[in-house]
Amino acid sequence: MDPSSDIILDTPYFRIYSDRRIDRLVGTDTVPAGFDPTTGVTSKDVVVDRDTGIYVRLYLPDTAAGSDDSKKLPVLVYFHGGGFVVNSAACPHYQPFLNTLAAKAGLLIVSVNYRLAPEHPLPAGYEDSFRALKWAASGSGDPWLSHHGDLGRVFLAGDSAGGNFVHNVAMMAAAASEVRMEGAVLLHPGFGGRERIDGETPEFVALMEKLWGIVCLEATDGADDPRVNPLAAAAPSLRNLPCERVLVCAAELDFLRPRNRAYYEALAASGRGGAVEWFESKGKEHVFFLHNPGCGEAVELMDRLVAFFAGN
Repeated sequence: MDPSSDIILDTPYFRIYSDRRIDRLVGTDTVPAGFDPTTGVTSKDVVVDRDTGIYVRLYLPDTAAGSDDSKKLPVLVYFHGGGFVVNSAACPHYQPFLNTLAAKAGLLIVSVNYRLAPEHPLPAGYEDSFRALKWAASGSGDPWLSHHGDLGRVFLAGDSAGGNFVHNVAMMAAAASEVRMEGAVLLHPGFGGRERIDGETPEFVALMEKLWGIVCLEATDGADDPRVNPLAAAAPSLRNLPCERVLVCAAELDFLRPRNRAYYEALAASGRGGAVEWFESKGKEHVFFLHNPGCGEAVELMDRLVAFFAGN
């Protein structure tokens, strides 16, 4: 048997082989950008870098039509989830979520289509996302940003692996002293670590160790690499996180909930000065709001997001 055909990681969502080929079992369907009559939000795709193929999907609510400079919209740069290896900015479950968020919160959203591992191991996706953040914050890449974006109010948000991206891109911005960010939202962020913490299962710890060795080839500490374990001894201080306000969102039944809580507590205890808030959805599992947006807990989460972006 050809050794390259050996499966080294098999999940319900993807299958990865020893030669780094991947079968994506979910997350390959896409929907086009366009006008959404339910929310009044219009979206479009804009290429950020032709060499790498990075693009963003912009979302603009109809409240921006004809608005003057005094009514410009906060800019939210969003990173999708998918275990670092699946999904895209054009996935069907992100379109309604971001349409609704743009409409309810009055945001100009920039959803980043970064390159995926294992074909493009991290930090490629982080670098793509940081580049997209700088592109958005400059306001020069697209007329929607220059005409409708309040570039003094830039936020980051992302779910699952995208929540991990929020932390890492914010730390990259801090290290480079680039881009002032008002706030960040980490929705069920994808963190891990070599040592099991209270509430984690041994199976989850082993999965993260194996996954991280595949998606981030340059990591020398496995799942204690600071990019997946921000609480590791070698990780930069959380005092450096540059956002003025941070909201960490978790789900009670999520396998990532213990790591989410540990991150929140460490950030709150870091002495960095900014506000840190915790929001937990009771009785719910990982990224439930994407797949069941009409349930009461998803509505409550959306209301909390809207209030956060409004400064409350």
